[in-house]
Amino acid sequence: MTASSFVAFAARSKFVAPCAIAAIDAPITEKIKNRFMPTMKHRNGKSCDDFWSAATCRRFQRPDMPAQSHLRFQKASLREAVRVAHRATATVEPLQSAPSADLVRDLKIMPADRKQNLILFLPDQQRADTLACYGGVKVHAPNLNKLASESVIFERAYVTHPVCTPSRSSLMTGTWPHINGCTRNSVPLDQRFLVFPELMEDKDYRNAYLGKWHLGEDGPAERGFQQWVSTDDHGDYTNFLLSKNITPDKSNERFSELAISNLPLELSRPRFLEKHACEFIEKHQRDPFILVVGFVEPHSPYHGPLNDEHPLNEVELDKTAILPESEDIPLRYRLMREWQQAEAILDRERLPTQLFFGITPDEYRSIKQRYLGLVTLVDQSIGAILACLERFGLCDDTIVVHTSDHGDSLGAHHLFGKETMFEEAARVPFLIRRPGETRSKTIQQPVSHIDFVPTLLDLLGQPNHPQCAGKSLLPVINEAAAPPDNVFLEWAPNRTKIKKGTRLARRRLIKRAVEESTRTVVSPDGWKLCLRDKDSNELFNLKDDPFETRNLYSDRQYASVISRLTGEIHRWQESARDKLRI
Repeated sequence: MTASSFVAFAARSKFVAPCAIAAIDAPITEKIKNRFMPTMKHRNGKSCDDFWSAATCRRFQRPDMPAQSHLRFQKASLREAVRVAHRATATVEPLQSAPSADLVRDLKIMPADRKQNLILFLPDQQRADTLACYGGVKVHAPNLNKLASESVIFERAYVTHPVCTPSRSSLMTGTWPHINGCTRNSVPLDQRFLVFPELMEDKDYRNAYLGKWHLGEDGPAERGFQQWVSTDDHGDYTNFLLSKNITPDKSNERFSELAISNLPLELSRPRFLEKHACEFIEKHQRDPFILVVGFVEPHSPYHGPLNDEHPLNEVELDKTAILPESEDIPLRYRLMREWQQAEAILDRERLPTQLFFGITPDEYRSIKQRYLGLVTLVDQSIGAILACLERFGLCDDTIVVHTSDHGDSLGAHHLFGKETMFEEAARVPFLIRRPGETRSKTIQQPVSHIDFVPTLLDLLGQPNHPQCAGKSLLPVINEAAAPPDNVFLEWAPNRTKIKKGTRLARRRLIKRAVEESTRTVVSPDGWKLCLRDKDSNELFNLKDDPFETRNLYSDRQYASVISRLTGEIHRWQESARDKLRI
């Protein structure tokens, strides 16, 4: 980029470049100096040379001003320098592209009173331990690992409800699923509940939702978002594939998940969303914006263009995937396990290379290998979007958040998917990178997604909304909070599939188990209590037993712990207007 192009860029984008003009071109510097110095001498009484030296070296001081006023003065002065530079340049070349990342960094371009942007990455079904900061050191996720190295890391972040729609309802509205009605998959979010952009008092933001929504047929475009790029059936991604002459494998010009999972890398959903995200950033680089990127991956089917990204012999299984199957787990979990294993036997014949479920450790390892390939696929697109931010000089203006709607058992406890209160399904990654932060900070206390929306609002300088049940986590981040709180999770019936002719229990007990509801508390001191209305209860000491191999609920020596935590659940139910009797 030439000097005059850069000047044009700076003027158009309202960026302040303290040393920029002097650093690019001596003749232009002289023109600015000659035009700018008389004005400054008249305004502040200092000599022109003093001001010019200070302004171009970013050391201009006004001791008579408070710090904030001094900063505003510097910015205003430097903005004027850019405007003068623009006028002083005889020929301004058309701006063909944004300045390079190196130029932006070297010239230390700073925003002039610019509102902060927000990008939220929301992959579906990503476990916490797929990132190095959570123990996944062998997972190929360099971009997310770099993001984590500059972020606040919530080490023990939990969803409100470990399945897609209920969890997403909390992430978008700040309310509990039992309040907003999204207590199982595919329940539409009631129009009475506002979603995140509608909760903002500041309406100047441009916003877009790209990807998976899963909160009903009324998509983001009908719920406060100005743009929606859909990956649903008959949506934008389907149209994209049709435009590439890809033949649908289902009726009504639809593509199955298996067909999509077999597409080449350049046609994958993450690459599609990456392209649209970068286009949005480029289009709104001068506006404050909110961008949500909802990846479908690494959700099953566990198959994609990077299946072999991770060497099979380096894929580590969970401890409980290798241990014998436990019978000391709720009946609903055992029914899930039995059905999944029956499906795995059928899949060995119909989908030998694309198993949804497994039975043996070798099958578990193969499935997890492909799952991790999907994590890498998402990571690559996240890296490209972050590079786009850097390319347009927006890193110092943009808050970046990464989390997931739930995890995946991936063979742990001999289960797959979510729908349990085990750590693998209920605990998720949660990262927040704030502008100007270059080092990570780990928050070890448990936190809940119920506080997600209030935290985003606070990060953007917005007040919390009365609809929200939670509170901002910024005091926790800034170490100004009260003692750590308990975290609560809930579960409601969600069409549990069972093996035809199962004999795991009597029909009456099976019917009760598949209709069970759960309320769970995770305490700051490492206890997890799961109370159920129609199935067995669980108590785990996560400090001593992080893999949840020993259910202590029936052990009398823990009666006082159970009593204390039961009281915590009941008090939370009262405050959260939860009417479940448990």
